[in-house]
Formats: sequence, structure tokens, C-alpha cells
Amino acid sequence: MARMHSRRRGKSGSTRPYRSQAPEWMEYDKDFVVKKIEELRRQGLSTAIIGTILRDQYGVPSVKEVFGTKMIKITEELNLKPKYPEDLVNLVRKAVHLRRHLEDRKKDLHSKRGLQLIESKIRRLVKYYKRKGIFDEKWKYEPSKAGLLL
Repeated sequence: MARMHSRRRGKSGSTRPYRSQAPEWMEYDKDFVVKKIEELRRQGLSTAIIGTILRDQYGVPSVKEVFGTKMIKITEELNLKPKYPEDLVNLVRKAVHLRRHLEDRKKDLHSKRGLQLIESKIRRLVKYYKRKGIFDEKWKYEPSKAGLLL
């Protein structure tokens, strides 16, 4: 499949093995994993970082394999859901960083184009979240106030 903002196709990556339940060799039970997720989430870490820590330090290959649901559902049940979705926050952080870069370097046309592409992704994502009911219809992304979102 081609990329969103270029005509290139990219390299294929590795795929996870198909499993419907946790592997037999996993040492930890569900209660331990829930406690670890809660502890790491209270520290302010994102779900992606929590998943990486669980994989690398504790040998939990996938939270979805252990519980059958995604980690965001577990954080919702623990009332630790982030205010804004993680993918939107990452894109806004990237846009804010690029805006700061362009304040010093006004003639960097490649970065200006990159900022346009990032902000179009943000607008599409906001439209999706409005459709799904995560954001209300009046919510709007404003680039001048994007730093306050973080």
C-alpha cells in the first residue's frame, strides 16, 4: 500500500505470530500485568511506552493476547484514560516542534510543506474523532494554541 503523502510504497515489516491467548511460557498472571499498567500509567507514560516496557522488562509479548482487549480499554476501566488520544498528541507535538523551527528559519520551504502535511493529518484525525463521538462537534484544532494542548 502506498504512503499517504508520497508515491513510494515502503518496505514490508515483520508480522506478529497469530495467537488468540497468552503464550504458555509467560511468567506473569493478569493481576500482575494490570498492576504494572496502572503503576506505569500513573507515572504519566503513554500506552505505547507501557507496552514496550512490559515486553522488554517483563516478557509480556502483547497485552491484547493476555486480556483479549486493547490496553486503552484497560486504562479506561482503571479511570486512567488520557484526556486526548495518543496519536493526536504525538502529531500535535510534532507540529509544535516544527513551528518553533520555522520561527527561526522562515525560508525553510521543505519544513513548511512538512508542517502542512502534519496539520492535514491532524485535521483528518480530529474529523474522525468527532465522527466517533470522542470529541464534541465544537472542538477545533488551532495551530496557535496547539502548545497548550500538550
